[in-house]
Amino acid sequence: MAQTDPIARLSMLLSRLPGVGEKTAQRLAFHILESPPEYARDLAAALSALEREVRLCGRCCNLTSMDPCALCADPQRDDRILCVVETVPDLLAIERTREFRGRYHVLHGALSPLDGVGPDQLKIKELLARLHTGADGGGRPAIEEVIVATDPTVEGEATALYLARLLKPMGVKMTRIATGVPTGGSLEYADQMTLGRALSGRREM
Repeated sequence: MAQTDPIARLSMLLSRLPGVGEKTAQRLAFHILESPPEYARDLAAALSALEREVRLCGRCCNLTSMDPCALCADPQRDDRILCVVETVPDLLAIERTREFRGRYHVLHGALSPLDGVGPDQLKIKELLARLHTGADGGGRPAIEEVIVATDPTVEGEATALYLARLLKPMGVKMTRIATGVPTGGSLEYADQMTLGRALSGRREM
């Protein structure tokens, strides 16, 4: 990297974070610099651990430090219902509602041909494999319902329709979360009550 000044380098890296502009990045850099030395060390260790320890769950494609993740390993969850989301933050948003006790599958994106994101760039093959083997394999009950909880955006709707065409011939019930989530919005930023109502009011596709 051409930039050698450590404060400027840190500011530049922080400015690449979503929602962080140049001035905010500079303030964060000076905040770290002015904090006790152990704070910077702990922050560096946490960032290093992210790269070293976090991986995709082999079942649901959640981000986790253990495989399977805690949600997949929970024996109290309903193996017959699978909720498909675009991103891990969407999964966490639904979990906060405490309205859903089934399993999850994370696509890691939505169909967007203009951005070069097609089915092969998403975790759709992994989803199909789960439908063939049950919620997580190992003789678990077969999946009876797939809830498509993609964002109510153009890309999210296109992804939902694609999944419906792909999965319905397999005989699985397909439902879509209700429109309590604003059109064009993101599940990650929806409040818990709205998300809970969207889940309970889901409609068949």
